[in-house]
Amino acid sequence: MAARPRSEYAPAPRGEWRRRRGRVTLGLSRKWWFVAAAIAVAAAFALYLMGRNPICTCGEIKLWVGEVHGPDNSQHIADWYTPSHIIHGFIFYGLLWWWMRRRPLGLRFSLAVAIEAGWEVLENSPIIINRYREATAAFGYSGDSIINSMADIGWMALGFLVARRIGLWPTVMIALGFELFTLWTIRDNLTLNVVMLLWPIDAIREWQAAL
Repeated sequence: MAARPRSEYAPAPRGEWRRRRGRVTLGLSRKWWFVAAAIAVAAAFALYLMGRNPICTCGEIKLWVGEVHGPDNSQHIADWYTPSHIIHGFIFYGLLWWWMRRRPLGLRFSLAVAIEAGWEVLENSPIIINRYREATAAFGYSGDSIINSMADIGWMALGFLVARRIGLWPTVMIALGFELFTLWTIRDNLTLNVVMLLWPIDAIREWQAAL
């Protein structure tokens, strides 16, 4: 008896990135890529209406910026907070797999993009920008450029797809490595970022500011 064809949305075996007509689809149909892209474009438009700059006011687009407290931070493609956005993807994949494992992968991916896009819009609102200034060591933070926000959504998407490919424990180890490395390098990471936004601790703030 011939093997029953697997549904388009059935979970792929570990490590399998599907190939169709000579292209790697990462297990997502074209429809879901379009939905995710539309969500990102909507977020970019919302940020534009909020007055965010499309690119850095310096007029350049840089692949990497390594200065944490400089004016270029959060204005370009990647910086020291990029690992945090990749970890967002790890977390979203795990939570959505646990909550919606029987639903299409594309739907879960699009929801992850929507959550990240929503955060990028909220993060660049006056209330969160002021919160960063008051509660963390980001004294001069004035929000992200639109290209940085779009890149952050892209980094999250990468984390989501990587987590699907490599499985639980490799994902956990990579996330811990990112957290420890950025903690050692810039005295900040996703964990401290959340802590300082919700429950500011003066000792941590002073330690970060001394970098």
